[in-house]
Amino acid sequence: MRKPIVLFFALSFILALVFFLFPINVFDGVILYKDSLAEFEVEAPLSLSYFIGLGYDSQDIENIETFYLTTKGIVMAFLFILGFPAILAYRMHLKQAPKK
Repeated sequence: MRKPIVLFFALSFILALVFFLFPINVFDGVILYKDSLAEFEVEAPLSLSYFIGLGYDSQDIENIETFYLTTKGIVMAFLFILGFPAILAYRMHLKQAPKK
């Protein structure tokens, strides 16, 4: 039982590092642009690294008021970081279980 838990935490940690340190734009999000005359929203794929200040230049965000993940983007991040490791750990647990 110990190895599947170690696999889950190790893989979750590695995936979180990858998604938070590298600008991989796969999560659905919304960017709110604010200009002197108008403001508008654009749906675009975002990276989790943007939320900790990595992966973009200050010139890239001159007219950007804010950005956030949509519900679908949050679910995708949850599944990628916790869901896949959970499935792999569960499969490893089932493989180690004694057969009847």
